[in-house]
Amino acid sequence: MARLHLEFPENQFHYSTHLTVRVTDINAANHLGNDSMISMISEARARFLFEYGVEETREDGTGIIVTDLATTYRAEAHARDQLLFEVGVMDFNRYGGDITFRISRPADGELVAMAKSGFVFFNYKHGRVVEMPRAFSAKFARVNWLD
Repeated sequence: MARLHLEFPENQFHYSTHLTVRVTDINAANHLGNDSMISMISEARARFLFEYGVEETREDGTGIIVTDLATTYRAEAHARDQLLFEVGVMDFNRYGGDITFRISRPADGELVAMAKSGFVFFNYKHGRVVEMPRAFSAKFARVNWLD
């Protein structure tokens, strides 16, 4: 099976947040476990959306649902490492797009992981995918992320 390769344009990332690897995030091999990395990516996504005023679920029942997640690991992270999550969006379509992540360790500049999370807008009351709200795409068109 071919290896997954994720690479994003340098100007892709317009938001960043720090998360610290907890002792409980460590697996039997004594490094950050895949399940904990997924949780950290989810937290970074939630912070990103909050920063841009995006409600993950609106009163009308429309929200964002993750359709896929791809992660490539470049280096290990250990307990108490502070990680920098740089976040961006790309590849918008009628219903959603991708949220991208570059995860590094500022202490030594090491790239720890790259990730891409596909999403669509979903109406939970009606149980179906819906078009991306114009207000959402407009937030990101202003910073030329859609080029």
